[in-house]
Formats: sequence, structure tokens, C-alpha cells
Amino acid sequence: MEIQDGAELCFPQLLNTSCRKKTPHQFEDVLLNIVMSSLSVLIVVLNLLVIISVSHFRQLHTPTNILLLSLAVSDFLVGLLLLQTTCWFLGDIMCSVHFYLSCNIVIVSIGNIVLISTDRYMAVCDPLHYPTKFTMTRVKLCICLCWLYSGFYSGLIVLDDLRYPGKYNSCYGECVVIITFIAGITDLVFTFLLPVSVITILYITIFVVAVSQARAMRSHITAVSLQVSVSLTTKKSELKAARTLGVLIIVYLICFCPFYCVVLAGDNTSSASFVAFVFHFNSCLNPLIYALFYPWFRKAIKLIVTLQIVQSGSREANIL
Repeated sequence: MEIQDGAELCFPQLLNTSCRKKTPHQFEDVLLNIVMSSLSVLIVVLNLLVIISVSHFRQLHTPTNILLLSLAVSDFLVGLLLLQTTCWFLGDIMCSVHFYLSCNIVIVSIGNIVLISTDRYMAVCDPLHYPTKFTMTRVKLCICLCWLYSGFYSGLIVLDDLRYPGKYNSCYGECVVIITFIAGITDLVFTFLLPVSVITILYITIFVVAVSQARAMRSHITAVSLQVSVSLTTKKSELKAARTLGVLIIVYLICFCPFYCVVLAGDNTSSASFVAFVFHFNSCLNPLIYALFYPWFRKAIKLIVTLQIVQSGSREANIL
């Protein structure tokens, strides 16, 4: 491998086998590096706020919020994995592990979205049995199974690269991973087509039921019974939560679908970079959606930023 005079190497001691550092020469490259670095920090900070909020305040320990916590953890890891340099200094094995973790996080995210959709489906379509079916213990078990399944499935997808790390690298300081055609087709079915189909069916059903319930509530709005009033308030709360999480899921699909289509098409143009940015940008959109629709999240941020959470008894604060 020939090295041009003055070229900065990833490993200067390896003159003939080291990769050259990628130095941005165009304004677009510099801007992209700045934007991606800023995005990484933003993702980490915003999702860390969600993690602290749901973990710290006891009032937020509900099945739905635990699912949001799991999604925030996966988004938080997305932000950490975006923190990369132009050269890969961690070796071929860690390159394969990095790709494995990236696949794992994507699968966990879509799994969390499926669980959130199922949670809202039960809450809206079967509210009488929802408290007994979606208990904290069962939700935590589902989340653990989701992470375990994602870890096992990701291992199968990148199994060939885990066996032979660095087989696609042309020089030291490079991290290139290529999945096989069969693994790509399997990934398409189980992490794209099937989950998206399930999410779409669940939310179409939720929408139909929500419309019918809204009409029923309007027709009984003159009811004077306290029991009916409480029931209507509960239904409104569940429908509002369904709308909020529906926005989250729609935004996720808008960011997710183009990315997957570009990856499958093997597009390496600048449009692919933009689509990848949109996909990762979704990880910082989720906390912004919470802040926009959930007053409890705004209250929690205020308590965290002002360090009131370090005070004794802050876990019992009235956050709702």
C-alpha cells in the first residue's frame, strides 16, 4: 500500500499497512462531522434525562413508562455508539463487537416499539383486563426477553464476522463489516417487515376503537353519575396516551423505513448519509416528544437540572 508524502496515518509505525486518516476537505464533510458529533451528545443527554426521570420518581414506575425507559436506554446507547473517530483504534474484534451492538440496539428499539404498541392496544381495546395482564412484573419480563432475543438474533446476523473479525478490512485502522445475503433477507423479514406489519395492524385497530369510544363519550357526556365521570376520565387519559405514543411510533417508522430501504439497496451516496442521519436523529426526537406531550417529563427535568433529586425524599415527589 502506497502512502502519499505528508499523509497522516492511523498507525504511523505501520507504514505499509496502516490506513490514512480521513481528513474532511469540503465544507459539507466538516459540517457533517460537526452535526453528527453534536447529535451524539444531544442523544446521550436527552435520553439520560428520561432514564433518570423514570428510574428515580416512584410515581413514574408504571408499565408504560418502564417500556419508555427501555426505549430510552437503547436510544442512549445509539448516542454512545455514534461517538467515533476517523480511525478505528480498538482492533478487529472490537470492530465486530461494535457492529454486533449496533444491530442489537436497532432490534431492541423495534422490539420496544412493538411492546409499546401492544401496551396501548390492551389499554384502549381491553381496559378491564389491562391492569391484570400488563403488570410491572410481566412488563419487565417482556423487556428482558426482548433484550435477550435481540442479543441472540444479532449474534446470528453477524456470526460470520464474529468468527473472522477484520476479514473485510483492507488496512489497519479500518472497521468494515458486511453481512451475507441470506442474513440480510432474514433481517429484512424479522426486523422490518414483520414488526412494522404488527405495529400497523395494532395501531389501526387502536384508531378504530378510539374513534368509537370518543363517539360513545360524547353521547354520554350529560351523564351525572360519578362512576361514569371517573370512567370517562380514565378513557380520555388512555386515549391521550395512545395518541402520544402513536406520534412516537409514527415518527419512528418515518425515520426507520427510509434507512432500511437504503441499506438494502446498497446505496453509498450522500443521500444514504442523510438517511442515516435521519434514522439516528430519531433517538433524540423521542425525548422531545415526551417533553411536548408529557407534563411529568418537564417537571422531572426541572427537578433534575436544579439538583432537587439529590434531596432526601425526592423519589416520592408529586410528579404527575
